[in-house]
Amino acid sequence: MFSGIVEEAAKVVGLEKDKDNLHITLECSFVNELKIDQSIAHNGVCLTVVKKTDKAYTVTAIHETLIRSNIGLLNIGDKVNLERSMKMDGRLDGHIVQGHVDQTAECYDIKEMDGSWYFYFRYDTNLGNITVEKGSISVNGVSLT
Repeated sequence: MFSGIVEEAAKVVGLEKDKDNLHITLECSFVNELKIDQSIAHNGVCLTVVKKTDKAYTVTAIHETLIRSNIGLLNIGDKVNLERSMKMDGRLDGHIVQGHVDQTAECYDIKEMDGSWYFYFRYDTNLGNITVEKGSISVNGVSLT
């Protein structure tokens, strides 16, 4: 579980296609604190650390993840929002984010009104029954309400 509060923007330093999967190697400031099999949110998508060095770590996105998220659109040099999983004894400053992405949406307009920013999205309405009118969502792993 995650909170939607991004810790850092990591840099993509490697991409390797393997059949239907994509291995993504990233650099971040806390790489030495990571462990193999640890869950990290990448743009809101929960991915597991499968390999690590002193400078970078690798996660694998499977086919289902690639078709339901923007992870498959990453290029070398891109930045990815990172968040380590919540600690059960800590504060919840955002909202509960599972890291299981159902679909992508297109942001077609952004407006500033009365000191707030309003984002307008288009998405597949077949999943409209799981979208709560005044609920919370995360966009690229960022908690929004």
